[in-house]
Amino acid sequence: MNRKIKFIGNTSELGAGTRGSSMGLDALKIASFSLNKNFFRTYKVEQIPNLNDQLFEDIKTNTAKRLDGIVEMYNRISDAVGKAIDKNRFPVVIAGDHSNAGGTIKGIKEALSNERLGVIWIDAHADLHSPYTSPSGNVHGMPLATAISEDNLECQVKKPSQTTINNWNLIKGDTQRVKPEDLFFVGVRSTEKPEDALMERFSIPNVKVPELTEKGAGYVAKMALDHLKDCDKIYVSFDVDSLDSSISVGTGTPVPGGLSEEQATQLLIGILKDPRVVCLEFTEINPVLDNKGNVMAETAFRILEKAVNQIEKTIKA
Repeated sequence: MNRKIKFIGNTSELGAGTRGSSMGLDALKIASFSLNKNFFRTYKVEQIPNLNDQLFEDIKTNTAKRLDGIVEMYNRISDAVGKAIDKNRFPVVIAGDHSNAGGTIKGIKEALSNERLGVIWIDAHADLHSPYTSPSGNVHGMPLATAISEDNLECQVKKPSQTTINNWNLIKGDTQRVKPEDLFFVGVRSTEKPEDALMERFSIPNVKVPELTEKGAGYVAKMALDHLKDCDKIYVSFDVDSLDSSISVGTGTPVPGGLSEEQATQLLIGILKDPRVVCLEFTEINPVLDNKGNVMAETAFRILEKAVNQIEKTIKA
């Protein structure tokens, strides 16, 4: 059975601190009309039902906001991603906010339970917080902590309610989905002390943009793949705030000093040449915050289109 790409749309933005990332997929579709109007005709998108109506409700848990809804979204996301992999599909997930990535990882591991999973995290942020450490309580800063099942109590600054702890334990699951040594960061440049402590404790590599500029995106792709040489499968998460803030205005947390469009494209192409990659996720496109029209989504679409072309080549090789 030939392997095919499966697009999954996940418009949940329960984990973000600003509104609008739920419209990221629509912004990409609008961008495609002028750049390649056949793209979404070729790649039909399966939509995961969201719970964004909960955004109108009062926040009950400040240490991990809307975590009860995110528990349910994890289940919905993991079910869709897992089913796609079970059917020999390569999921390309277009997500709202980055909290959803934890659900994607859950789905990959449930489908490939006996495989060792590596993660390449292309982002301005480490997203290693927990309800015990997060300064904001926004769960889009916590997905990797759920993946490595890490509370980071050594750096605890918050006291979550028992309800929050119960829900947090639900999204962490019973077992560690990813080993900390199987994480590889690219472009991370905005972190807090609890995250820095984990990165140091677990020796998580982080190639910052000046190093990537010096060595080249292709070289860094090889670095990442070499670091994950003992992994059976690889998941790649691309947060558009990994791009420089001159480009990534249309995202919730833009940070200066990021990747150029060309660097991001070449990095993803280099990574996606490896047949161990089983899932790619694009996240945090927020057209509401884009003061340049739809530039963020247009940039993201160009990167996505080239990435998908490479996936097609790799799965057919």
